[in-house]
Amino acid sequence: MSKVVNPFAHRLGIIRDWRHRWFAISPRYQEYLKADILLREFLVKELRGMYIGGIEFERNAKIIRVVIKTSRPGLIIGRSGEGSIKLKNKIVSFLKKKKLFVPEVKLDIEEIRSPESSAAIVAYMVAEGLEKRLPFRRVLKQTVEKVMANRDVKGVRVGLAGRLGGADMSRREELKKGRVPLQTFRSDIDFAREKAHLPYGDIGVKVWIYKGQIFAANAKDKKDK
Repeated sequence: MSKVVNPFAHRLGIIRDWRHRWFAISPRYQEYLKADILLREFLVKELRGMYIGGIEFERNAKIIRVVIKTSRPGLIIGRSGEGSIKLKNKIVSFLKKKKLFVPEVKLDIEEIRSPESSAAIVAYMVAEGLEKRLPFRRVLKQTVEKVMANRDVKGVRVGLAGRLGGADMSRREELKKGRVPLQTFRSDIDFAREKAHLPYGDIGVKVWIYKGQIFAANAKDKKDK
């Protein structure tokens, strides 16, 4: 029988690289892992609404490098870099509050040139539309058309689950256009989950974006990006 697995984890070591890159031995390993999980949860909450496409961590014994990928870097950097300095201070104070090891923090903000091909940003755009009380079918249709207008995208699938339209009973709706071959390892599939917070409960959003196949010649270039 088939199993439903995360498309990103399914391709780790094949066409994808890890989002947390470091090496440590016990007992430092447990501390690093706990810090990474808590810090990711903190940053996802703190940077909501800033069109974040991904957060990555790199560590050594003295430095933690946080890489934030966004389609609107100006929202995070702020005027004269004030925003990035505030965010760095917040990260340090958060680690101190949780009584975790506090290394030197380096913050890198990378711009995503084509936000329509990033599943995390598309998922947030859908959630944002639902939070503005727009009809969910219109949001689905407009999002799929906008994503497919990008020439890099070969297929897209968007799924919603919850009390759609304020109905008493929760249900699932899905819209798909193009191809999304989930079982092919060399398929470059971007996947993301998001929640739309509404007064009558959360609505779950899932987005799959297929951007063609990666072969041995260009797999290394993709990992480096």
